[in-house]
Amino acid sequence: MLIPIQCIDSFNPHVMFIIHAVTNKDNVYPTTYHSHDFVELSIVTSGQAHYTIEGEHYVLKKGDVMVFNPGVHHQALVDASITCTELHIGIGNLNIDCNAPNYMKSLSWPPIVTIEKYRNEFEQCCKEIEKEQRLRELGHSFMLKALVMKLILILYREMDECSQPPSLEASQFASRDKKVIVQSLIDYMSSYYMEDISLDNISKNMYLSPVYISKIFKEETGTSPINYLIQIRLEKAKQILENNTIPINMVAKAVGYEDAYYFSKLFKKYYGMSPSTYGKQKIAQKK
Repeated sequence: MLIPIQCIDSFNPHVMFIIHAVTNKDNVYPTTYHSHDFVELSIVTSGQAHYTIEGEHYVLKKGDVMVFNPGVHHQALVDASITCTELHIGIGNLNIDCNAPNYMKSLSWPPIVTIEKYRNEFEQCCKEIEKEQRLRELGHSFMLKALVMKLILILYREMDECSQPPSLEASQFASRDKKVIVQSLIDYMSSYYMEDISLDNISKNMYLSPVYISKIFKEETGTSPINYLIQIRLEKAKQILENNTIPINMVAKAVGYEDAYYFSKLFKKYYGMSPSTYGKQKIAQKK
């Protein structure tokens, strides 16, 4: 679960702004490369959007949501030839997942969530927000806040759904081709590095011995599955530290480590410095 029950009482976000942006040949509004000290949700409600997020270019479609936590630099790349509508919501005082204030937990980097299972509910909520803001009837500010809270919770449900990893089954590896097995393991670990992954669980699901899996994995990659997983997790941690100023225990949990002390020891072993020192250096370089 992404939202512990004991945290619900602290869920009282402040809606800072709601902007409906339409880009077409008649409406072109250039934007700057910027960041905020609050959370911004940018939702593509129709068409296609192009964004630069921390120096990387991304193409987004209807149903994609960008979760910009404080300090994440981004810019919409406006193209008058492409019609696109977006809903931008600025949110302050966001305390929902028992983590740092004004920080919304996302699955990985980049901070983009594609709404699938809850698409109908999410789209309907976006329409209700647009209608409420347009009509501005009695109590509209309270209604807008309630709808934004609902939107956030639907988004968390979608992320919670996506965080459940599929099981590795023997049928996926019927060919017993070593390269296929190893690549499938790499793909699995790259997608679900934040989950509790162990060699024993993998071997049981694949009906292959841990010794055999380790042997073929090292033959193909030069390292063990666990060391490979550690490298994936630590690289993901570096990405988070480079773009966010958040507590180390949160970074550890985001990449699959419950024990922040163990995570810090691993990080220092691989990179020669603590994660907090690494993060401070990278953030300072951007200023």
